[in-house]
Amino acid sequence: MRFSRTSTALGLLAVAALALTGCGGGASTGGSGQAAGDPNKIITAYSNEPQHPLMPANTNEVYGGRVVELLFEGLTSYDASGKTVNELADSIDTTDGQNYTIKVKKGTKFTNGEEVTAKSFVDAWNFAALSTNAQASSSFFESIEGYDAVSATKKETGADGKSNDVPAPTAQTMSGLVLKDDYTISVKLSQPEADWPQRLGYSAFMPLPAEALKDPKAFGENPIGNGPYKMAAKGAWQHDSQIALVKNADYQGERTAKNGGVTFKFYTDPAPAYTDIQANNLDVTDVLPTNALKTYTTDFPDHNLNKAYAGNATLNIPNYLPEFQGEAGKLRRQAISMAINRDEITKVVFSGTRIPAKDFTSPSIDGYNDNVPGSDVLKFDAAKAKDLWAKANAISPWPAGKVLQLAYNTDGGNKEWIDAVANNLKNNLGIQAEGQPFAKFAEILNLRKAKTLPGFTRAGWQADYPSLFNFLGPVLQTGASANYEGYSNPAFDKLLQEGLASKTTADANQKFTQAQEILFQDLPNLPLWYQARQVVWSQNVSNVDSGWNGDLLYYNITAK
Repeated sequence: MRFSRTSTALGLLAVAALALTGCGGGASTGGSGQAAGDPNKIITAYSNEPQHPLMPANTNEVYGGRVVELLFEGLTSYDASGKTVNELADSIDTTDGQNYTIKVKKGTKFTNGEEVTAKSFVDAWNFAALSTNAQASSSFFESIEGYDAVSATKKETGADGKSNDVPAPTAQTMSGLVLKDDYTISVKLSQPEADWPQRLGYSAFMPLPAEALKDPKAFGENPIGNGPYKMAAKGAWQHDSQIALVKNADYQGERTAKNGGVTFKFYTDPAPAYTDIQANNLDVTDVLPTNALKTYTTDFPDHNLNKAYAGNATLNIPNYLPEFQGEAGKLRRQAISMAINRDEITKVVFSGTRIPAKDFTSPSIDGYNDNVPGSDVLKFDAAKAKDLWAKANAISPWPAGKVLQLAYNTDGGNKEWIDAVANNLKNNLGIQAEGQPFAKFAEILNLRKAKTLPGFTRAGWQADYPSLFNFLGPVLQTGASANYEGYSNPAFDKLLQEGLASKTTADANQKFTQAQEILFQDLPNLPLWYQARQVVWSQNVSNVDSGWNGDLLYYNITAK
């Protein structure tokens, strides 16, 4: 759940730590410039093939998300600092933190001419929550009364003999979500959550036109939104190549485009994109090849940005791997964590553009604690790691000749640090470990979702809204939308729910910190480092900057 705006002090602390390593900052390198530019010229930007069709509630990964965020407008949005700004909401009112009345602005339209009304939201939210629709972000609606009925599942044995959860809803709509009139929505939550409205700028809560629900798959290929951009034409998504967006001239919100459109070019390796920027054949990239982290400020002296944001990197451990279950598995998780030299990797591989992790969240978020009990397991200690590994083997020996595979996507500049981690494990634990490369991020996500990864996987979290809970609930709560590795601990879940029901942000953050103590005991994933966004751009554009969550503000980029 989102709480207050991003903590300025902690955000500046993270930026300062990065600055000490000699990396540039956005304000001094053109990130905040205000060039006039050509308002009709198309800009080109780095991206990759989205995992799913572009339905807002089914798009929960970076490359699809950056498109959906530009195509749709919700009740609220977030400014560059993370502050909530009303968009299609005239008002969001409550007297008790449990019952909300939402008034939707009149007169706005989808790009097909259909008016955006309260029904556009109610129907979209019910569709997203219903388990038979299998939307990836359905759990974002779990606070609304009646969610349990529409999201219900049952166990069935598949043809492979495995027990699977299959949709079995007992209702089609959430009882706590009521359409009062054309422009009024009534929402009843299952418990008071005074800061629930702060979630509503996330893409899962976007409205949908009527035709989206008639044929969701077809709609996802050619989505019709209400945001600052629209699809350039039917078929503008050329799979494995690009997605072309153009400015929505009828858009009246806070994110008015200063360019004529954005064409996202798909790359499976950031190195060619970097070369294309140098040749002015691509306008902007927010993913740099690792070897460029030493040179990007001199390669692009007036066209670079380095900015901390609410994001982290982790190494995730599938709960279904037998070697990492039980007491032996817990010891192995600890051993691997302590065998990784985070300080060395962030300095050598990332040239100081990352900060070693001390928790499961981000320093940019209000309530961040760099001294959670149990977090010493993140400190490099080769001798202790070897001892823990030996104790695990005494309980259940590591299979002879087994290679621990570390899955990563080549489009994200991950090979070098994955190789460094693999070498740490070989040198400090005496086991064989190696990278498992995939050309597309979506390929890894599909394997994670199917629970068929043979080993660990690189992962990370870019905040959906500025809150500690958003780093914990969607990723690690039992059955959550992004909990692909299958972690489950009732005590952890209970603390999350107590935090959500807290009356103050401070009380909630205390519960979320206690929940992290359990995570440090279980280590469902291994926190590695906090993220910062490095961006370079061509001579053809200016006014490039990123927001509180690391997303580029594409609508503000001006073309020359």
